[in-house]
Amino acid sequence: METTIVWILFGGFLALLLIGAPITVSLGVSALVAFLYLEENPIKLVQIAFTSVGSFPLMALPAFILAGALMEAAGVSRRLVKIAEAMTGPITGGLGMATVMACIFFGAISGSGPATTAAVGMLMIPAMVNRGYDRGYASAITASSGGLGVIIPPSIPMVIFGVSGMGMRPPPEAVEKFGEFQSLSISKLFIAGFLPAFLIATAVIIMNYYRCKQRGYMGLTDSWSAADTGKALKEGFWSALAPLIILGGIYTGFFTPTESAIVAIFYTLAIGVFVHKELGLKDISHSLETTTWISGRVLLILFTATVFGRLLVENDIPPIVAEALLDMTNNMYLIWGLIIAFLLFVGMFMETLATIMILTPVLLPIMYNLGVDPVHFGVVMVAALAVGFQTPPLGENLFVASGIGGASIEDISVKALPFAMMSIIAIFIIAYVPEISLWLPSLLGY
Repeated sequence: METTIVWILFGGFLALLLIGAPITVSLGVSALVAFLYLEENPIKLVQIAFTSVGSFPLMALPAFILAGALMEAAGVSRRLVKIAEAMTGPITGGLGMATVMACIFFGAISGSGPATTAAVGMLMIPAMVNRGYDRGYASAITASSGGLGVIIPPSIPMVIFGVSGMGMRPPPEAVEKFGEFQSLSISKLFIAGFLPAFLIATAVIIMNYYRCKQRGYMGLTDSWSAADTGKALKEGFWSALAPLIILGGIYTGFFTPTESAIVAIFYTLAIGVFVHKELGLKDISHSLETTTWISGRVLLILFTATVFGRLLVENDIPPIVAEALLDMTNNMYLIWGLIIAFLLFVGMFMETLATIMILTPVLLPIMYNLGVDPVHFGVVMVAALAVGFQTPPLGENLFVASGIGGASIEDISVKALPFAMMSIIAIFIIAYVPEISLWLPSLLGY
């Protein structure tokens, strides 16, 4: 029975993908066929789908998308880039480093890789080209840094992972063997992602410095200028305050991630209309259109992926996969290596949010059985899939950067590979040293 269900679900899903069907259709049709095979009432599919999009934490998804779109329209991203440029000063490859820093700032607002790449790339790619940077390299560093947008909190993929895994509980044998696990919450995931994001950003900055030194890409200025830094901070004060308010509120427990997204929207409206005076009705309307399109696309994938995952769990597929994995090896380092390699491979071909929704019901029970904290696993999973933003053939960030910079996808892909390798090394460190993810949540009492 279980073998047949696996063939129906995964075989049907892959067959439909190969003939060009959208992911939502592939998931939904294969799940429906499985329901009919099991002789269950197909109305159950609709009930599960409806329940999946009715959770309170999921409200954060459209709210963060809207906050990011409004902040781009309000000039927040432009001011954050200027602050990053002023802080890098005379450092070799300073504009590349400023790009990474700007992606960290904007990623802490948008929670989206492609959105971060687009917002920062529109400003930084032309600036780097004007300073003598190769067009392909400028696009590659932007595409590679844009992936930080899904790791630095608040993160849309972490919201999806939290929603997908929140109903799962560790099996009694895992609790008996390893003790109590930390509960899975989106706030905790956000906090846990902070240090890993900076570790990956540091790895990208180190590679950028090394490559810029080889290519002779010098800093923006001969020395740091207190006047320029002060001017950038003064002009960008309200912009820089946005991520501090959002993250500070979440970390201190003053408001939940969902509430923080609403705070971000109203804060952006206030500074965009009354302080920067750059946000008009047309900009707000365009931001709402963007939010509607992206949210609708994600929610369609979410409810079909939830049904798909429920079928896997109800037919005991995750324990079978776990047993097969443990039959191969019981060495945790090797198991982490296999899972990270699998996530990197899948991330090259599938959209990140869909991958999280499909694989969380399969992989999270496995990690529970191995004694891995779900928060730690969530951070590693999101970080590994984020590399897919900068690797072909899917590589959403590559297409965004190519559209902005004008370099070919092939050129950008080759020049982004060293950054991808540094990110992968950082991800293995994060996986093998759980404290990098779990220290900050424990410090803050989670």
